[in-house]
Amino acid sequence: MKRQRLTREQSKDQTRLRLLDAAQAIFMKKGFVAASVEDIAEAAGYTRGAFYSNFRSKPELFLELLRRDHETMKAGLESIFEDGLTREEMEARVLAYYSNLHRENKCFLLWMEAKLLAARDARFRVRFNAFLHEKLEELAAYISEFSRRAGTPMPLPAETLAIGLMGLCDGVQFFYTTDPQNVSAQTTEAVLAGFFARVVFGRGVQQ
Repeated sequence: MKRQRLTREQSKDQTRLRLLDAAQAIFMKKGFVAASVEDIAEAAGYTRGAFYSNFRSKPELFLELLRRDHETMKAGLESIFEDGLTREEMEARVLAYYSNLHRENKCFLLWMEAKLLAARDARFRVRFNAFLHEKLEELAAYISEFSRRAGTPMPLPAETLAIGLMGLCDGVQFFYTTDPQNVSAQTTEAVLAGFFARVVFGRGVQQ
């Protein structure tokens, strides 16, 4: 059977996807600073020119990688709020999502490196912070929606809870990644489950 020839747009999309996949693997192994444009292009099977035909710079590609990962996480959160779910079913989905986050978040190190880069590079910081604020606004919206559907009053403003949740998830995953022998998956899940049970779900809190 004759293989269907890709259109110009399909070919460009394929090139871009391969460059992103190659960059993700190299950044995870070598780090953003140590990885070169040539490393990425070679790993993807293209030239340096192909890289610059798709991305203006390495930081631009980095942000695109983070956005791609964010879209995946966002789809997982949106699945929690399907119509017709009971409060108990939503709670179970929230716990399942966050309890497995430390196992499934393969781009965690990229997010940590992006934050370090933003702290050191003023130009990158502007673009990264705009993206980070977008993530926080979306997370606050999810928290507000859960509170509305479940009928659970929020002990703090949704924006404050969003910052706390993001910081908690980053913190426990950092411990799990760097010291898995002492901070096990079970410990990580217990921390997250306890946070949600008390702060988000309102269990054990006087209302």
